[in-house]
Amino acid sequence: MARILLSSIIVLLVGCSASNKDSNSNTVLFAGEIVNPTSHQVVLYKGRQKIDSAQLDDKNRFKFTLPSIENGLYNFSHSPEFQYVYLEKGDSLMVRLNTIYFDESLVFSGSNEELNNFLLELFISAEEEDETMYSDYYELEPTEFTEKIKSLRNEKLHRLNELKTEVDMTTDGYELLKGSIEYTYNRYKEIYPFQHKRKTAEENFHDLPSDFYEYRNQLDYDNLNLTYLRPYYDFMKAHFGNLAYMTCKKGCDSLDMRSGKQLHFNKHKLHLIDSLVVDKELRDNLFRNVAVDYLLKKQDSPENAKIFLDDFKKVSKNNMHIEEIEHLYHGISNLQPSKAIPNFPVVSFDNDSTTLTEIAKNKKVLFYFWSGNNKKQYQDIFARVAELKLKKPDYDLVGINLKTDLNEWKVILKTLGADTRSQYHTDNFKELMETLVLDKMNKAIITDNALIVDGFSNIYYNN
Repeated sequence: MARILLSSIIVLLVGCSASNKDSNSNTVLFAGEIVNPTSHQVVLYKGRQKIDSAQLDDKNRFKFTLPSIENGLYNFSHSPEFQYVYLEKGDSLMVRLNTIYFDESLVFSGSNEELNNFLLELFISAEEEDETMYSDYYELEPTEFTEKIKSLRNEKLHRLNELKTEVDMTTDGYELLKGSIEYTYNRYKEIYPFQHKRKTAEENFHDLPSDFYEYRNQLDYDNLNLTYLRPYYDFMKAHFGNLAYMTCKKGCDSLDMRSGKQLHFNKHKLHLIDSLVVDKELRDNLFRNVAVDYLLKKQDSPENAKIFLDDFKKVSKNNMHIEEIEHLYHGISNLQPSKAIPNFPVVSFDNDSTTLTEIAKNKKVLFYFWSGNNKKQYQDIFARVAELKLKKPDYDLVGINLKTDLNEWKVILKTLGADTRSQYHTDNFKELMETLVLDKMNKAIITDNALIVDGFSNIYYNN
C-alpha cells in the first residue's frame, strides 16, 4: 500500500505523466526525487560506461531525457549509493528514494514500474536471505538444503510468472528477472560445500547427490543481457572458485603446488575462465576479480605475485582493467615492510602543503582514513582513535580525510573537537586509493621514522 501511495506521489512531484511507454518514440524519460541527498547529482551508467549525469534542482529532483538508448539493464548512482534500473525505448519512469533508507525506500512509478520494483524486491530479498543461509541453511544435509532453496526459488518464479500474465513485459525483461532468481539460488549451491564443511567442522567435504549441480547443464557463460547483473556475476565468481578448487583437489599433486597453494589455485581460476567464457566484458570483470582477490587479500610473496601478474597478462590480453591491476600490484609492492611510505601530498588544517613522508619522519605513526560522506563511519573511527591514544601513547595517530569538501572537513573537525594538528586532507581520492591501496575505510598504515611497519593494518584490530 505504501509503495502504491508513493508511486502516485512521484507523478505529482515530478510533474509529468508516467503512465504507459510511448511505443512510437525512442526517447526515454527517467526522473525522480531524492530525499536527504548526499550528492548534487545522479549519474546513469550502462555497465562501466557513463551515459549521462543530471544535477538535482532546488527541490532535489532530477531528470534524464535520453534521445536513443539501448534496451536493457542500467544503474544509477547517487554517491555513495547505486541501484539498478531497467530501461526500454519509449519508457517514462520515475523514482523516489530517501538516502537514509536507500534501497528500502526506493520505489519506481511509470512504464516498466512493475519490472523495476520486482527487480529491486529481489535485490533486497537476496540480501536478507544471505544472512539466513549462513545462520541456518548451510549446516543442513545436501538434500534438505536443496529442498529449502528450491522452495524459495519456486516461490519467486511463481510470482514472476503471475506478474508476466498481469503486465506487458518484453522477453528480455522477463529473462532478466528470471536470471536474477535462478542465479541467486544456483550461487548458494556453489558455496554450499565450503560453508557446510566450515559450519559442521567436518574433516572432508560432504558427499553430494549426483544431481546436486544439475543446473550446470544449462549454464550460459555469455549472456550479454546479464553481464552486469549482480546475481549472475556473483554466481560466476562462486562457480569458478568451486570449479578451480574441486578440479585441483582431484587432479593436482603436491608438485604442482610447489610455488604456493594460493598462486596455484588462482592460476587455475584464470585458466578456467579463459577456457569457458567468451564475452569480453564478463571475462575482463572475472579476471579482475581473481587478480584483486589474490593480490590484495592473499598477500602472497612478491615473487609469486609477479608470477601471477605475468600469467594474468597472458590469458587476459587487453583487459580493460589492466591499468588498475598493475597499479594495485605496484601499490602493494610499495607498501611492504621497511619500504619508505609513499611521498603523497596532503594539506594541513592551516592549508599548509606537506607529504606523508614529512609527517612520518622521526616518529612512530599510525595513519587512518575517513570521509565526511559517512557520519557513522567517521564517528566510529574517531571513537576508536580515542581508545588507541590511550593504548598507544608512543604513536602519533594521524587522520587523512578524503572525498570531502575542504571547508566541510574543517567544520566536521571543529564539531568533533578533534586535534587539528594531526589531521590532513586530500582532494585526489583516486590517486590516494591507488598509491596506498585503500580498499576499505578501516585500513591503517603503521610507520616508524617514515618506514613501513605494516602497510595493511586495520584500525579496529590494533591493540
